[in-house]
Amino acid sequence: MEILQVLLILLIFTALMFGLFQLQRKHISFGKRALLALVIGIIFGLILQSIYGATSPIVETAMDWVNIVGDGFVSLLMMLVIPIVFIAILRAFTSSTFTEGFGKISGIVIGILVITVMISAAVGVGTASLFQLDGIEITEGSEEFEAIQRIEERAADIEDDTLPTMIRNMIPANIFVDFTQERSTSVIAVVIFSVIVGTAYMGVRRKQPDYAEKFATGVEVIFTIIMRVVTLILRLTPYGILALMLNKAATSDIATFIDLGKFIIASYVAMLIMFIVHMLLIRFAGLNPFTYVKKALPVLIFGFSSRSSAGALPLNIETQKRGLGVSNGVADVAGAFSVTIGQNGCAGIYPAMLAVMVAPTVGVDPFTPSFIAMLVIVVAIGSFGVAGVGGGATFASLIVLSTLNLPIAIVGLLISIEPIIDMARTALNISGGMTAGILTSKITNNLDKTIYDDKTKQIDMNYDAM
Repeated sequence: MEILQVLLILLIFTALMFGLFQLQRKHISFGKRALLALVIGIIFGLILQSIYGATSPIVETAMDWVNIVGDGFVSLLMMLVIPIVFIAILRAFTSSTFTEGFGKISGIVIGILVITVMISAAVGVGTASLFQLDGIEITEGSEEFEAIQRIEERAADIEDDTLPTMIRNMIPANIFVDFTQERSTSVIAVVIFSVIVGTAYMGVRRKQPDYAEKFATGVEVIFTIIMRVVTLILRLTPYGILALMLNKAATSDIATFIDLGKFIIASYVAMLIMFIVHMLLIRFAGLNPFTYVKKALPVLIFGFSSRSSAGALPLNIETQKRGLGVSNGVADVAGAFSVTIGQNGCAGIYPAMLAVMVAPTVGVDPFTPSFIAMLVIVVAIGSFGVAGVGGGATFASLIVLSTLNLPIAIVGLLISIEPIIDMARTALNISGGMTAGILTSKITNNLDKTIYDDKTKQIDMNYDAM
């Protein structure tokens, strides 16, 4: 009987995917299909939970099969992260229209990412104060106890790391290891390696232009092939979102979310405030922020569903180029840097809120100017090298709390509601990277405002655009 019920769930899931496919054939916009997949996945998942319960063997078995689509899609996107980061930055050097300004572009992008993560830390402090969040009020269950044990073991690995050590860890020692994303700093190591290779190319171009031309042609060919692969995989986005949200809604512990509702609400309020800050920055640049929201929505929905800003990198870069008028070089650099530097949600708001919550437990007033200033600085420095994948916020929080000599157990106490908070954090991380790309392109006069203002210019995987 259970097998039949599992089969029925999978049959309905398959029918929903077929419905999304039919909408694609009718050329319904990419953004609308992504949003519809999000809503349908949540509704179907909640229905299953109300019927069977979150821990039902029927639901668990069905979700194992559903996860082939959801987790499989995220894996395909994660597969592309390192190749895109490497080839996109390298192409920025081989592009003659961009090479001379690479240092300037990179500096502006990093500057904007660091400034916004510092603002997000201040927003986290303010929101924690507004909601009067207190770490003592959070209770410890069996799941939280096990999480605390794991967190303390992980903290032991980084608690002795000084700032120079953290910087050294970003420098590539074995690039083949970093290409496998073995280390938490692998992405930024690949970025550094790409810059080194690009700089070497510039030297060769001056002394041996024939070799440089061949190399540049090869880079362009590889870039074209990789972006074609990106296009093929991104067409699966609505199906991936449907599966991811279905699994999340069907298996999440709603009771735990209700118990810790105050912290969840405070977190979402902080994310919303920071997103409004992004819109204001875009408005100050003379651009319509609502146009940005409309065009960025599919990327933000995917980030919300997948909880992986690194996985969203291909969609992020393509949206900047094809929908927001950001130049190729700026979009490539902003996208690559944003998955490992200055993540507003994971490395900014979340660690700041935790620091404010636990500081009173050790006799520290978190609202003194000196503490807030130190917290903002530590957050900014600690945001370098935080990977845009699941667990990034935990790593960032451990760095911040350990540096400030604050208790780290709260990271484990909140483990049960991590997924629901991480969805909003990831979307905010992506928005921060896209905002950096737009502002940098605007500052350097590389923004095509015609494309930005054209409401028809949106990323759309219905058509064979590449």
